[in-house]
Amino acid sequence: MAVLLAGGATVALSQPAVAQKKKEEQKGEQLKLSNEVRGPAAQAQTALAAKDVATATPLVAAVEAAAKTDDEKYIAAALRLNLEVIQPGGPNNANLVAPLDALIASPRTAQADKAKYTYQRGVIQANAKDAAGAMRFFEQAQQLGYNDPNLPLQLVKLKMDSGDIAGGSAALAKMVDEQMAAGQKPSEDIFRYAISRNNQAKNPAETRAWMRRYLTAYPTAKNWRDMLVVWGIQPQSMVTLDKGQKVDLYRLLRSGKALADQYDYEIYAQWTFDQGLPWESKAVLTEGKAAGKIPASSPDAGSLLAAANKSISNEGSMAAVEARAMKAADGKLAASTADAYLGTGEYPKAIALYRAALQKGGVDANVVNTRLGIALANSGDKAGAKTAFQAVSGSPRADIAGWWIDFLDHPPVA
Repeated sequence: MAVLLAGGATVALSQPAVAQKKKEEQKGEQLKLSNEVRGPAAQAQTALAAKDVATATPLVAAVEAAAKTDDEKYIAAALRLNLEVIQPGGPNNANLVAPLDALIASPRTAQADKAKYTYQRGVIQANAKDAAGAMRFFEQAQQLGYNDPNLPLQLVKLKMDSGDIAGGSAALAKMVDEQMAAGQKPSEDIFRYAISRNNQAKNPAETRAWMRRYLTAYPTAKNWRDMLVVWGIQPQSMVTLDKGQKVDLYRLLRSGKALADQYDYEIYAQWTFDQGLPWESKAVLTEGKAAGKIPASSPDAGSLLAAANKSISNEGSMAAVEARAMKAADGKLAASTADAYLGTGEYPKAIALYRAALQKGGVDANVVNTRLGIALANSGDKAGAKTAFQAVSGSPRADIAGWWIDFLDHPPVA
């Protein structure tokens, strides 16, 4: 499947010829051949079996020249196909067209073989970048009973290559959803192909839907990180987020142990520090060092950790700030103090302060509910977290909350 989706498909061509004739003779359906055809055909078969192209070439030409009836033309086309298949360096697609077309049209070709040859003609047209022709042959092959499992995928690829991204994506989604419902799991390449094509076509809703399918089937830490980076973290991502919004995605990766490397830890720590959260910055850098992701010699991490420690020392006790926050007229100080507790992993305190902030008002409820959901998720209250996330509205905040809900349902696995 990966080869199919990456480029032109190739299919090994079968070789009927006189072997087919013998098969039919056994069934009492002997082909009627003239002496002018039977002799060179038998000799050609022997040469073809030995892959003796030089000997077979004039013999096949003689059969073609002498063939008059449907039976003889069938044998001639089958021999020509066999000859083209064993050419040095492999078959030339252009030379396969005529014998395949003759076999498809022949009344002596069994329907199962017609289906196979029609499919092979579709492959040739697909490799020639003739999407319309390839789709026509593939659909005819389906009608004739050809049931190769790759055929639906080839039709999807042709639809997308011809510009019908929506149609191809819908057909692929139907196939994938049916397989998933049946307990089967398509290749990861299928999901990544659909995500890539929809993203290239600027179809964000469909791209996001494919990302969800992908993480439902393959919720690995790497895949979670890849999807979040493509969606909202990297430059030229699908959506434009500010630092605070990106930090909430990094918090998801941290919770799922899906931060990948030194860059992830250091940029996450830098952005939290920039937002006045040195406690979280310190915690992230400490985790990165302990996980072996941040080298002890990293100058960026060292200077940032020193700055975070200095800022924490200057801030003093958060208990006093917490007390003032609970007495304040609005919820702004409660929300910012809750953010600090969120970063240090003191989730009960963060939860209480976020709820106080919502009750007091004067804050962005969508931001606070997002962070409340994160604190609840990290404390183990999955139901409470979902309730908080579901209260978030507006883009991109509701979309970030949606990622967290997906995370709760399909957390990253090793």
